[in-house]
Amino acid sequence: MGSSPYWYYERYTGDVDESLQTLRHREFTAGRYNPVMPFPDFPPRPDSPSPGAQHASIEEAMEDAAEDGTRSILDLMTVGESPDFCVAARLSDDELLSLYETTRPTREMIDSNLPFSDAMERGQGIYIVVAGKKRGQVL
Repeated sequence: MGSSPYWYYERYTGDVDESLQTLRHREFTAGRYNPVMPFPDFPPRPDSPSPGAQHASIEEAMEDAAEDGTRSILDLMTVGESPDFCVAARLSDDELLSLYETTRPTREMIDSNLPFSDAMERGQGIYIVVAGKKRGQVL
């Protein structure tokens, strides 16, 4: 998203928006967002710094970050059918096939090739359902 790219992996339970909201809540609670941590490392790991939330709500953190944004998943509020401001949209099958030669890339494939972030406009996000041993993950 925007000029400070970031990416996460979250367990996919069959509902992308539910996974997004779970991730947003976790990262807010951990305090991994601007202005608490101006440039957190991505993707976060279990041992990543976690200073704790310093705002009463995600909305308050977003207001405090202002035009800089939180530089985190907090800036993506919902999932949509097409790219839009503060919306995560699915990367199309054509784009996935072009990048990975499959519509269900593995995490290893994605980690070694993240070029899709170059095409996103500020304030927009994408998601990919990642192939995995269990039900998958969302990027």
